[in-house]
Amino acid sequence: MDSKLKIAILDDYQNIALAMADWSAITQNADITVFNDHISDQEDLIERLWPFDIISVMRERTPLTKSIFQRLPNLKLVISTGIRNASIDLEAAKEAGVEIRNTGYHWTGAPEVTWALLMAIARKIPQENQSLRSGNWQQTVGTDLFGKTIGIVGLGNIGIKIANYANAFGMHVLAWSPNLTEEKAAEAGAKLATKEVLFNESDFITLHVVLSPRSKDMVTSTDINMMKPSAYLINTSRGPLINEGDLIKALQTERIAGAALDVYDTEPLLADHPFRTLNNVLATPHIGYGTEDTYRIFFTDTVAEILDWIDQH
Repeated sequence: MDSKLKIAILDDYQNIALAMADWSAITQNADITVFNDHISDQEDLIERLWPFDIISVMRERTPLTKSIFQRLPNLKLVISTGIRNASIDLEAAKEAGVEIRNTGYHWTGAPEVTWALLMAIARKIPQENQSLRSGNWQQTVGTDLFGKTIGIVGLGNIGIKIANYANAFGMHVLAWSPNLTEEKAAEAGAKLATKEVLFNESDFITLHVVLSPRSKDMVTSTDINMMKPSAYLINTSRGPLINEGDLIKALQTERIAGAALDVYDTEPLLADHPFRTLNNVLATPHIGYGTEDTYRIFFTDTVAEILDWIDQH
């Protein structure tokens, strides 16, 4: 390389990228700029990214579309953390001569945070913690998990892990997805149900489906209205799987007991969004994959991919 490369690390909200890997071999050949904020406006994003040869993106926080690739003439390489990134236009990247590489992924973070949220809403842990901090003592009554029914929508790796957790807690496990078979459900310790039965009978419903045009709005008011008034809806997969307007209305009218959410239609969540203030919502800022082990894999692999690319060029 005749001159130093310019590398941008995007959306490092927690300011941990440089601490999670050894970047010293790269700094000999490149200048690294870390951005801790998020830019949604396309023009502002293009202006920010214009000087950079290499961009490291965190999952799907910043979509890279055709119109963006077309206006970044210096860009040569994008490293995306995780094994896939649906927000990158791969064909447009190819047309622009930009190489796309991915990192490894420590997938257990998502089911762990799902179960943490489920237990927190069942036992009203956020409310009791706030009450305790205010000087009070035992203000609510929690819900048992033992003997309750959990409905799992999507029985892939994460859904199977949730089924394992639920069985360990003595829950009845129902599962549904469009192509799920009775045999596969049984292998995971679940009982195959129709979508209608799952929404009617479950005390907790959790979604673990890949977002696609087919799965968008998989859950609407029709489904929510079949739920028990005492039931909870949990989504740590992707926000648009649930029709957001329908869910907000159900929560505002207390049609269901509540929701635990880690993902949203628009991220970061808008400052005045109802999910930030509704009393029957437990909301976290898409932290499902945000663990120490996962970030170490993300950024160690990012360093390795950049070094490999430099060696090839």
